[in-house]
Amino acid sequence: QVQVVESGGGSVQPGESLRLSCIASGSDFSDFGMAWYRQVSGQDREYVAGVTRAGIKRYGDFVKGRFTVSRDNDKNTIDLEMKSLEPEDTADYFCNVKRWDGAVGLTEYWGQGTQVIVSP
Repeated sequence: QVQVVESGGGSVQPGESLRLSCIASGSDFSDFGMAWYRQVSGQDREYVAGVTRAGIKRYGDFVKGRFTVSRDNDKNTIDLEMKSLEPEDTADYFCNVKRWDGAVGLTEYWGQGTQVIVSP
């Protein structure tokens, strides 16, 4: 069974940092992209950062240079280093593993999320 598990969330004060980690297991993910999304209650999930299978990194516009994403293809992990956190970053952060194939279609897996709370 495919599993996607996040870790590293917690409660911090504004200006502090967190490092989120995600590991995917149970399949060959060499052809998958991996990414982080976040969601606040009542809102849609928002793209935070990701790495394609080719190693191309992308970030949401709100990141503004504060976050760094990295991927280890051999370990099937993706990390998100978040610095200068603000209360607006408070959300549940989800790991996404996704592949698009013209013949097969979309194959996508989600983790259960890890909570980040930024407040005084």
